[in-house]
Amino acid sequence: MHQTKLILCGVAVAISACGRSDHLGKAPSFSEPVESAEHSAMVSPGLPIRIEKQRPVDQASLWSGTRQSLLGDRRAIQRGDIMTVVIEIDERAEISNATSRSRSGTENLGIPQLAGLPQRLDGELPEGASSSELVSVNSNSSSSGDGSVKRNEKLTLRVAATIVDVLPNGVLSISGSQELRVNFELRELLVTGYVRPEDISRQNEITYDKIASARVSYGGRGQITDVQQARIGQQVLDAVLPF
Repeated sequence: MHQTKLILCGVAVAISACGRSDHLGKAPSFSEPVESAEHSAMVSPGLPIRIEKQRPVDQASLWSGTRQSLLGDRRAIQRGDIMTVVIEIDERAEISNATSRSRSGTENLGIPQLAGLPQRLDGELPEGASSSELVSVNSNSSSSGDGSVKRNEKLTLRVAATIVDVLPNGVLSISGSQELRVNFELRELLVTGYVRPEDISRQNEITYDKIASARVSYGGRGQITDVQQARIGQQVLDAVLPF
């Protein structure tokens, strides 16, 4: 039994250390770009360059409408092309609610004259008691509530994203990633979503509010992040303890 406990403790320690084994005593490692969906889209056969048919007069002109010309449309439109995603979030929300309610009521019931019964009943009651008002009910109730929500978010980021797929309806599926390592902390920026080709600007940029099903993740890993996170055992206890 004692050996079983030691084994379980060793397994728990090993599991908790797996997330930090990459940067124990060293800076965290970058993710391998060759394993990403962006790399797969770029190396697909026939995708890097789309050759457009040119007229003989366009081959010597700077003003032709082809994509390779000086003024050609070079926006990302096919699988493997790259565009810039601009993320500028400056949002503020404030909600405040207040409710108040009150109610009061009074009920009295008496039988001063009912075939002489009250007079007979008063003789049987203790001294000072009277049946002129048999029932008297008073009630009061009140309730009030206040609630408020305040949020303020500001984020400005730019990241290059790759078209990883072109859907049958022409919508582009994009995916972008960026990693920045400073000393022993690595910051990660991930962006995925769907965009329409006509929403891409002439500068080959698109803002985050025009990306459908946008998923933006800005975080990181490293020694500072490890210190800010609660221990594995504490997280488990927080999840299972009822108090």
